[in-house]
Amino acid sequence: MTFLSGEACGRKKNAKSLRNRNREVALNPQESAEVIVREYGTPESGRTEPKGERKPMRSSEEQRKPNIPQGSCRQRGAVKPQGYVGAPSSSPAQVAPSPREDQNDLLEKMLEGNNLRLAYKRVVQNGGAPGVDGVTVAELQAYLKTHWETVKAELLAGTYRPAPVKRVEIPKPGGGVRLLGIPTVMDRFLQQALLQVMNPIFDADFSWYSYGFRPGKRAHDAVKQAQRYIQSGRRWVVDLDLEKFFDQVNHDMLMARVARKVKDKRVLKLIRAYLSAGAMENGVCQKTEEGTPQGGPLSPLLANILLDDLDKELTKRGLRFVRYADDCNIFVASKRAGERVMRSITHYVEGKLKLKVNRDKSAVDRPWNRRFLGFSFLRNRQATIRLSPKTISRLKEKVRELTNRSRSISMEERILKLNRYLMGWIGYFRIASAKGHCERFDKWIRRRLRMCLWKQWKRVRTRIRELRALGVPEWAAFMMANSRKGAWEMSRNINNALPTTYWEAKGLKSLLSRYLELR
Repeated sequence: MTFLSGEACGRKKNAKSLRNRNREVALNPQESAEVIVREYGTPESGRTEPKGERKPMRSSEEQRKPNIPQGSCRQRGAVKPQGYVGAPSSSPAQVAPSPREDQNDLLEKMLEGNNLRLAYKRVVQNGGAPGVDGVTVAELQAYLKTHWETVKAELLAGTYRPAPVKRVEIPKPGGGVRLLGIPTVMDRFLQQALLQVMNPIFDADFSWYSYGFRPGKRAHDAVKQAQRYIQSGRRWVVDLDLEKFFDQVNHDMLMARVARKVKDKRVLKLIRAYLSAGAMENGVCQKTEEGTPQGGPLSPLLANILLDDLDKELTKRGLRFVRYADDCNIFVASKRAGERVMRSITHYVEGKLKLKVNRDKSAVDRPWNRRFLGFSFLRNRQATIRLSPKTISRLKEKVRELTNRSRSISMEERILKLNRYLMGWIGYFRIASAKGHCERFDKWIRRRLRMCLWKQWKRVRTRIRELRALGVPEWAAFMMANSRKGAWEMSRNINNALPTTYWEAKGLKSLLSRYLELR
């Protein structure tokens, strides 16, 4: 029997350990090469006896010294070896820079020419109302020529102070109002430039199941992911509604999460200044001690940064969820599991994130009884995506507003506004199964327009003249023109005189045709 010396036995164990480690790296290519270097050293230094070489015999004094291979975990310099997955260069060893070191010059990256030009283009494309200073988007270019050097110097010195946002209230479809804060055009321009350099830093670590206001993701992806959860058997949903989320964000907690990845103190100071800039309402500037105002380009990213902790918590618990901004749905297999998840997540949100859960709107229910981003589902096995009842009622409410017979606008302008709204609406809701709805909507909209047209033909002689021009027989035109029925009832009687081809010639676009084209 052959006995190995202690040194040879150690070399054999090290070689076996290195082979096992290399096998793990091949199975998990996402693992950082730095971890391997810290534990086993580089491929050159980690090998005890390179192939084709033999180590010279060491003296007894050298054997007593500890054998510390170059590049092992006892060395302080972390290197990336050549040939490992993710190595950025072909050099044998490279010092790995800290990911935070590149962020000390984040403000300079924000103020680079290409970044500013892209930010200007985005702001002009988005348009929007002016802020408290009254400067419009069309006047931004001239404003920059006059004030940019001063603003840039203040930004670099850390003395820039944003203007207060203009407080605007818009009604919610379900009742109540939503508070918007409209920054000045200059502040929108600066926030957009800052957003473009911060997005790559944070977005890569966001959850895959967070879809709101992220590059390459959209609401349709969130709805389809929810559909896949239902198809897999999770036919109960925990619908979590955060009450006035954008108005209740804790500034200190938000800034602590931003500071995890942003080391440029000037940028942190600028973000804090935007959060506490205040709001102008009825000529009075009010302080904002919490919340991030909706209306600025930076607000959605800040909301995702804060709610990323919720995503991480849900992932750690193994829950299946989709989140779009502050709309979060968690899918479970039973009502009992949903009630348990609702209690624990409510405790986490209110305790850890200091946010409030709206218990009146939050619920544990079947997905086909709830609404998610304007959509709902059928209760069949495929969980077919459908339009929610509220979505249908909102469409009808908007069409009634545009086709109000008391509005004194021309038919051409009315049709133009209808086309703009309807084509945008069907472009968003095209993923729903809505062929029958679109066909009924088209008929109803044409009847509404016939009602408006009959109202415009106020006098009897005008109605007779217009009906004659449409080819209606004399007796029928005389009888309809003298009818005492209302405009809505007459809109059905003049259907043959004003068919679908008439409205197509006027430029009215069909929801059904556009839906089938998009599908």
